[in-house]
Amino acid sequence: MSRKRFPKGVSGPESDPRLARIDALNDDGRGVARVDGKVTFIDGALPGELVRYRVLKGKRNFDQGDLVEVVEASPHRVAPACEYFGVCGGCSLQHLDAAAQIVEKEQVLRDKLRQFGGVEPEGWLPPLTGPVWGYRRSARLGVRNVPKKGGIIIGFRERRSSYLTPLRNCHTLDSRVARLLPALIELISGISRNDRLPQIEAACGDDEMALVFRHLEPLMPDDLARLAAFGRDHGVRVYLQPKGPESVTPLEPADPSPLVYRLPEFDIAIHFQPADFIQVNAGINRRMVAQAIDLLDPQPDERVVDLFCGLGNFTLPLARRAARVTGVEAERRLVLGARDNAARNGIANAEFRQVDLYDEAQARDFWASASFDKLLIDPPRSGAMEVLKLLPETGPRRLVYVSCNPATLARDCEYLVNSLGYRLVRIGVMDMFPHTNHVESIAVFEPA
Repeated sequence: MSRKRFPKGVSGPESDPRLARIDALNDDGRGVARVDGKVTFIDGALPGELVRYRVLKGKRNFDQGDLVEVVEASPHRVAPACEYFGVCGGCSLQHLDAAAQIVEKEQVLRDKLRQFGGVEPEGWLPPLTGPVWGYRRSARLGVRNVPKKGGIIIGFRERRSSYLTPLRNCHTLDSRVARLLPALIELISGISRNDRLPQIEAACGDDEMALVFRHLEPLMPDDLARLAAFGRDHGVRVYLQPKGPESVTPLEPADPSPLVYRLPEFDIAIHFQPADFIQVNAGINRRMVAQAIDLLDPQPDERVVDLFCGLGNFTLPLARRAARVTGVEAERRLVLGARDNAARNGIANAEFRQVDLYDEAQARDFWASASFDKLLIDPPRSGAMEVLKLLPETGPRRLVYVSCNPATLARDCEYLVNSLGYRLVRIGVMDMFPHTNHVESIAVFEPA
């Protein structure tokens, strides 16, 4: 195996390849080795392998290397399904079989708990897994006009580069989006100012899909007609976005109904707009919601608070079990959408409040009036430390924490256990993003 192409902006390789035994994977999916006592990160190498590599960049505390040859391969190494793997930054682990990816992600979580939290859980949850291909129901695709490369390029950024990978297929995208990539290249090629159309956002509901075309200047009538015809011909809802997310407006059809995804275990249908945040992986989301509610175990006489609730992904199913649920969200558009979803699903025991939980004054006002027995929290990558520090003294008798960043989860675990007196009862990983280095996890805490 060899890779002769080097990322833009990275110094060239040393002339003589070196040997290294790979000990582990790091957070971005690179093999980690110690060579002459120095940590070395090697693209494309897997734990247990003996490899030859060239140094791309040397620093005082570590080197960055590029794989030249696998001398002794891991039994878990597989041939990547995608022809763009190794160049495209959308995936980093296609060369590792899916079951082994889960093992590695669980190890990342274990390591972060020890490194940043100094905390050991009382037990581990079985990992949540699902389909590993065609799972990505929302995606942001870059668009560039690059005459030297044949014109219009649509794709994800290259690994550690600002350049785009010219995709004509993608195995992780929802197949309804992936099959349109060649047609989208042809469509954008015919737009008059395609150099001012930098992005296409795809959003898939259970039944329908939408494409949002970001444009930096007004489109000509002929351009609009081309986009509308594309939507009709391919059964796609077409939206335009001249500015921020609040500027998204439909083009074809002119008055579309919302997109929908369902949580059938709870008889819930979530309506959403193309620019709204939803969990990327529909199958894992269904299992995650069910597991979170099982772990929280809301009773018919209990009140629950759901922080960072979005459109009600957890709040509305919780309302099927609890006496009362309060969803808290900072973004007004999502709060209004969540209220609409409660009404559509005939749920009267859920309320939604617009609160910026990172604003101390707003958070204190909320907690002063909140009444709850249990708490569910699904924060952004930055975690929930500021929120946890403002919890009332009589905190929840059970807390479920859903995380997309094991480092901030580990930090927050340490605070919950050592400062607030909770036990980390169980924790586990969820394969929300197969073939990538992203680690999604869920944890449950109870008072010690």
